[in-house]
Amino acid sequence: MKNRSGLTAWLAAMLIIVPVALVWAQASSEEKPFAEAHVILQLSDQEREAVVLDTANNLIKHYGGPDFIDIEIIAFGPGVRLLFADSEHETRINSLIENGVRFYICTNTLDTMERKTGVRPEVSPHAIPVQTGVAHILERVSEGYTLVRP
Repeated sequence: MKNRSGLTAWLAAMLIIVPVALVWAQASSEEKPFAEAHVILQLSDQEREAVVLDTANNLIKHYGGPDFIDIEIIAFGPGVRLLFADSEHETRINSLIENGVRFYICTNTLDTMERKTGVRPEVSPHAIPVQTGVAHILERVSEGYTLVRP
């Protein structure tokens, strides 16, 4: 009788775990089904802009092209300046976007800037807004992305 109850518990656990694992795998590979790695690059320091862009470019080269790596860049705090409409890196950002890199910007940071200066910064039309940059990172990490802070 013990074996049956143990087997029943194991089967019940598998009925829960397997569907959750399948949903997780589908969510993390939805946009790039052949990606070998899913990376989120954190940019929270304006001085690291070029390094983050270089890292994204180097990862694309290392993995043999944009189809084999899924990259997101999340900018918050002083790092949001990378995604201002007048960014000196606009050409590089556009090139990375053409290679499937997604750029996210923290609207909490933009709200704070607007409160302090009275003017909301104009951001790149390619910037995808998220309410909280750090929360976005936590969600992606729980979905299987690897966080890199270059």
